[in-house]
Amino acid sequence: MPAPATFSPRSTPMIRTILLPAILVLSTILPLAGCKTNPATGRSQFQAMSRDQEIEIGESVKDELTDEYGGAFPDQSVQNYVREVGLRLVEHVEPQYKDLPWEFTLLDSEVINAFALPGGKVFLSRGLVVMMRDEAQMAGVIGHEIGHVTARHINDRIARQTGFAVGATVLGAVSRSDAARIGASVIVGAGGVYMLSYGRDEEIEADTLGMRYMARAGYDPRAQLEVMEILRDASGGSHPPEFLSTHPLPQTRIQRIERELRRDYAHTQDNPDYQRYPDRFRTRMLDRLPGN
Repeated sequence: MPAPATFSPRSTPMIRTILLPAILVLSTILPLAGCKTNPATGRSQFQAMSRDQEIEIGESVKDELTDEYGGAFPDQSVQNYVREVGLRLVEHVEPQYKDLPWEFTLLDSEVINAFALPGGKVFLSRGLVVMMRDEAQMAGVIGHEIGHVTARHINDRIARQTGFAVGATVLGAVSRSDAARIGASVIVGAGGVYMLSYGRDEEIEADTLGMRYMARAGYDPRAQLEVMEILRDASGGSHPPEFLSTHPLPQTRIQRIERELRRDYAHTQDNPDYQRYPDRFRTRMLDRLPGN
């Protein structure tokens, strides 16, 4: 299996130069920055960065990250298909997030992974997609990553790891572009290693949101459980999927999905309004990938 994705080292002295004054003004901005209720999760959330800053952070790292995973898969019809599924799900996110500059990209890599960047940049690898059997399973992966975006998990991570420093831009302590570099330094860690990862609670939250968006879009939400089971089975080998290094998969998480399916989505089972689309997935995706 290829080595984990890495980045060329960034200008860490510049990051430190930006970060230090932001931390020094932290005591003055914390009382003013405040919290807001996230409409996707219903929980109160510290606003570590603005919407524009999230978008700029995603833009600042997406090209280099794409290159590290072998670039985008060079078949525009396949990319269009991934984008269509992604945008179908986006139609059913909370109104506050619908007009993010969403992008959905299939990476030309055998590494088994999927991830999202701030501002709506969602990626999944060829190595992960070939494990899927139908469009609903691919939608489960994409919906989960959309859930990380709408839950603003990267906002939470940046808030924790920078001491809320990005929030200093609320009062003009650092510029928007400098704030983006601070955020990028959390996503691309020391030595240039891509280090974004999530805890169990964040994964459960993204699972819940992903199933919500799937069901609203007319996909069978059982497909998300099946994806988790596929990844669990793949983790038993000598080379567990890279996906599991950034998306922990404890058995309790699978059990939680099963409970949610029984409690909230029983009406979707054996219901023709919730589809899988295996033939379309075979024709538009699998038949166009190498080795299939």
